[in-house]
Amino acid sequence: MMRKFIPLIVPLLLAGCANKDMSDLRAYVDEVKARPPSGIEPIPEVKQVIGFVYTAKNRRDPFTAPDEETAVTEAILDNGIRPDPDRRKEELESFTLDSLRMVGTLEQNEQTWGLIKTTDGTIHRVAPGNYMGQNDGRITRVSEDKIELIELVPTGSGFLEKEVAVALGEE
Repeated sequence: MMRKFIPLIVPLLLAGCANKDMSDLRAYVDEVKARPPSGIEPIPEVKQVIGFVYTAKNRRDPFTAPDEETAVTEAILDNGIRPDPDRRKEELESFTLDSLRMVGTLEQNEQTWGLIKTTDGTIHRVAPGNYMGQNDGRITRVSEDKIELIELVPTGSGFLEKEVAVALGEE
């Protein structure tokens, strides 16, 4: 029913815009054209940069390749510890350890599980052998007051194992 009236209403609305008197618009355009032209801003002056001379003193130049002695020392520091690239990542490995909270434990079939709460409020059940945290943290022990892990912390030439714990938090 309303569709029949739309073709009648549109021409009436457009008739209100049919004012042919554009004298105010022409007056404004003439006033803008009569204004004196504004000047172009000058190009900003480039400031002189004061140079800095790098003196390495007893440090190695970072832009040259290390000598053989340094390379041998770095190779000795590599202890062969590496994360397993073929291991499937677990869900709690997408969170940093400090964003995870231990909220309790659960004993089931003589197995103690740790209960971990994520930032989105989801509670996960973990046991020794599971992984959590972003540094390949493998859970080694679950007790009533904390969950102990061994993380692989990257160094310049390899990885170091670091023992960390997530303690039972108070909310």
